[in-house]
Amino acid sequence: MQNPSAPNIILASSSRYRRSLLDRVLDDFEAVSPDVDESNVDNLEPEELAAQLARKKAEAVSRNAQRALIIGADQLAILDDRVLGKPGGHQKAVEQLVAASGKAVRFVTAVCMLEPDSRKRYEHIDTTIVRFRKYDRRLAEAYLRNDEPYDCAGSFKVEGAGFVLFESVKAEDPTALIGLPMIWVAGRLLELGYLLP
Repeated sequence: MQNPSAPNIILASSSRYRRSLLDRVLDDFEAVSPDVDESNVDNLEPEELAAQLARKKAEAVSRNAQRALIIGADQLAILDDRVLGKPGGHQKAVEQLVAASGKAVRFVTAVCMLEPDSRKRYEHIDTTIVRFRKYDRRLAEAYLRNDEPYDCAGSFKVEGAGFVLFESVKAEDPTALIGLPMIWVAGRLLELGYLLP
């Protein structure tokens, strides 16, 4: 539910996972795909890059929506100091999962919220550590056939059957791993006067 006097909310993301998370607490918001170059031209550390991309996404969408509250987000998966992108297809996903077997992958999820008019910025970074159990290519292949997580950084869906690959997950906010740290987002929305269920 939204306070009638509160500004409209726009999620600056094309991610269906982020939309589904925001759907849990808001019945009226818009999702707009931001047109942002996500390459790391400044060779930033993952936390800095994720924060920069979340900010860029929010700012890109805000140019055409001055009266709305904008929420931008970005997530990076890091394995052995290497950023894993979204696999995009089966073979790359198999490679990512086989490489992660027996190792820990760090997920950095950044969010940037821009207030209307003033464009005051609220920013947050959440870090989740996923430790993968030791498994072989057969389990990776079987899992991928089940969930088809080809649009997910790290090649798994925690909200699907991805847990079969895990030994442990260390997180302050379990929703961050899905793409949007909702404990922080909900807290900030409440502070800004939005009525949430």
